[in-house]
Amino acid sequence: MNGQNRKDITPGLSVEIVLKADQRTGKLTKGIVKDILTKSSTHPHGIKVRLTDGQVGRVQVIHD
Repeated sequence: MNGQNRKDITPGLSVEIVLKADQRTGKLTKGIVKDILTKSSTHPHGIKVRLTDGQVGRVQVIHD
């Protein structure tokens, strides 16, 4: 699953995000969703979330 649909993402979900600083390299950061920051139902670059450790980025991969 990609992270472009808000309905697929819930707090507590394990995801991989790309941080703003890593957008050029595409380096992914793994973590647990704390808050969903994107208000729209979809976003072409991924839904923006805050992880439990406070990092903010766009969801690229959703783990089951």
